Amino acid sequence: MSKDLTKSDLDRKNILNNPYAVEEIKKATNLRGIEFRGKLTLIKEQVAEFFEVEPRTIDNYLSNYESELRQNGYEILRGKSLQDYKIALNEQCGNETDFVGKSLHKTTMLGIFDFRAFLNLAMLITESERAKLLRQAILDIVIDTINQRTGGGTKYVNQRDEDFIISYFKEEHYRKEFTDALRDYVDMGNFKYPAYTNKIYVSIFRENAQEYRKILRLQESDKVRDTFYSEILDLVSAYEYGFAKVLESAYQHAGRKLSSWETDALFAEFETQAHWKPLVEKARSKMASRDLAFRDALHLQLRDYLTPLDSAEFERFLGEKSKELIERLEESKEVFKRLKERE
Repeated sequence: MSKDLTKSDLDRKNILNNPYAVEEIKKATNLRGIEFRGKLTLIKEQVAEFFEVEPRTIDNYLSNYESELRQNGYEILRGKSLQDYKIALNEQCGNETDFVGKSLHKTTMLGIFDFRAFLNLAMLITESERAKLLRQAILDIVIDTINQRTGGGTKYVNQRDEDFIISYFKEEHYRKEFTDALRDYVDMGNFKYPAYTNKIYVSIFRENAQEYRKILRLQESDKVRDTFYSEILDLVSAYEYGFAKVLESAYQHAGRKLSSWETDALFAEFETQAHWKPLVEKARSKMASRDLAFRDALHLQLRDYLTPLDSAEFERFLGEKSKELIERLEESKEVFKRLKERE
């Protein structure tokens, strides 16, 4: 998917909040600056020289995007912090005049960029050809980093979450409750199984199975549910089990199987119950935001629910605690055994 980082605050945040991608970009750029308090830093003149623009251009972006840049590591040094920085600059560069093109001796305040703030600025500047090239490199590195950490593909990045296995196992149980209820209480042919499954999908994330497949570019052999995040599986389970009980109650009251019109009316009432609203909105946000960040897949019907991922989300799916499904299965054997014994 084509992304314009100069216009998309969401895409910029997703890159800057991904510590694995930022580290790889840092290695690729091999940027040199001043090590200060454990971080690589640069001052305005250095940044302007790198992007081949005038310092006043940097000033303009600092004025227009001050809040964003500050959130991502830009800071103003004064007093003791500034004196410490001048010492670090002098020790590392020998002569500060040669380093920045002018003396900082009388400066009483100084703005510095750490690497994240530098990248943030690179994603904003439109006057610099070098910034444009860096933006393309950033996008390529982000994709490569995610693919590398997920074993070459992101289709099943959801399965790297430690919560996935239990949610998946439980959903299988609740799905059987749901399909058994459709079999026993609804007077329709086999079409009823995909039909009411799609009703659940549309209710939760506004797409039926075929639309979802298209967005995620799934093959015919791929199972839709294998790609769901644990929160989506949990909510699907709640829908399936809850509606199964609604069908059972209606069947017992009527003393016969329900028609398609009666079943449709029951589902319409079921899905509009107030308690679903916060759960559905959270699930929509999780699915839309993660799929955009990890799978480069945009759910147009959920675009209003898009939010940037924080660093904890990248750690959850890409970090050291995230694992391949086969490892999760091996570790979860005892858990599966206990759950099976409860049935």
